[in-house]
Amino acid sequence: MDKKIERKSRFSKKQTAVFAGVAMVLAAAVWLVAGQSASTMNVDRNSVTIATVQKGEFNDYIRVVGQVTPDRIIYLDAIEGGRVEERLIEEGAAVRAGDVILRLSNPLLNIGILQSEADLAYQENELRNTRLTMDQEHLRLQHDRIAMQKEVTQKERRYLQHSRLHEKELVSDEDYLRAKEDYEAAAEQMKILDRRIERDQALRDRQLQSLNENIDNMKKSLLLVRQRLDNLMVKAPVDGQLGNIEAQVGQSISQGERIGQIITPELKVEARIDEHYVERVHPGLPAGFEREGKRYGMTMTKVYPEVQNGQFRTDLHFVSDRPENIRSGQTYHLDLQLGDPEEAIMIPRGGFYQSSGSKYVYVVDEGGTTARLRPVRLGRQNPTHYEVLEGLSPGEKVIISGYELFGDNQRLNLR
Repeated sequence: MDKKIERKSRFSKKQTAVFAGVAMVLAAAVWLVAGQSASTMNVDRNSVTIATVQKGEFNDYIRVVGQVTPDRIIYLDAIEGGRVEERLIEEGAAVRAGDVILRLSNPLLNIGILQSEADLAYQENELRNTRLTMDQEHLRLQHDRIAMQKEVTQKERRYLQHSRLHEKELVSDEDYLRAKEDYEAAAEQMKILDRRIERDQALRDRQLQSLNENIDNMKKSLLLVRQRLDNLMVKAPVDGQLGNIEAQVGQSISQGERIGQIITPELKVEARIDEHYVERVHPGLPAGFEREGKRYGMTMTKVYPEVQNGQFRTDLHFVSDRPENIRSGQTYHLDLQLGDPEEAIMIPRGGFYQSSGSKYVYVVDEGGTTARLRPVRLGRQNPTHYEVLEGLSPGEKVIISGYELFGDNQRLNLR
């Protein structure tokens, strides 16, 4: 039988295994070097900020900028137009309700008031004449009734006499009937006169009531007209501080024109807050600030619904004391408490939050030579710390400075 002759290899099996192992090691080294160069970056340790993850009491508050403004501003409008004759109080001075600030003059108003007074006097005279005429008519009717009552009494007496004599047949039928008819006619006239007096009295009462009301209305009208003269004295409506006065002596002021303002002593702080907190901010939240070593408490009293330029407006009032030298227009940095303090894991604030979108951080190893990328989930924040919900444990160290220069590198070599 034919026998197959095998061709011998130039290398032995042992040598082939050694060569394969060396090739695998070289391939792994090349892959490792290439992988490290793509995801590793050398960073100067002094150029980054490292902080320790802590567990403690997380104070849920934000810091907002508030500006002191008057609680109320009362505007001064000219009720009556006129020429400015005198400025009695200058800007910035304290005023009390009723203090005269400006004195105006208006000759046309004076003439109008004199004419109104003359018209009222004429109408009052006419009303007096009308009332006198009505009184005279009333007296005349009363006089007529007295005379009629006398006539009725006399004719009744004569009728009764003829009636008794007629029964005894001492007077004729004609005289008896005439006496009876005269009495009955006089009695009917008396009834008619009484009805006329009754209707006249009712009409007189209504007319007198109407006339009296007209006189009262005219007097009230004259009082209002005279008050227009008093309105030429521009007075402070409330206690406060006199603001800007846009009126000079000799200047003509139109009716309804705004000439100044009164700033009330009460002050408030107006703060604008980022719309991110719109659902958490509501009236009643406490706030405060420190000044000259003393803390002043405030409370939020009003939240305005409009959001403009990513912010909404709020009003805060002092709870008790306020700084003695506080002035309208001053700015304060307020700590607004959004919730009660709670136990939480925290890391200090830093530029990493904006760079990473709060999605990851670089965690430094125990030796402090390497920092690796790790996904995290952050929650609430205050001016000093971020709340850690997932991804970090107390005691770990993280880089909290900005990540803009790190790119997509997964590991940083700290040198």
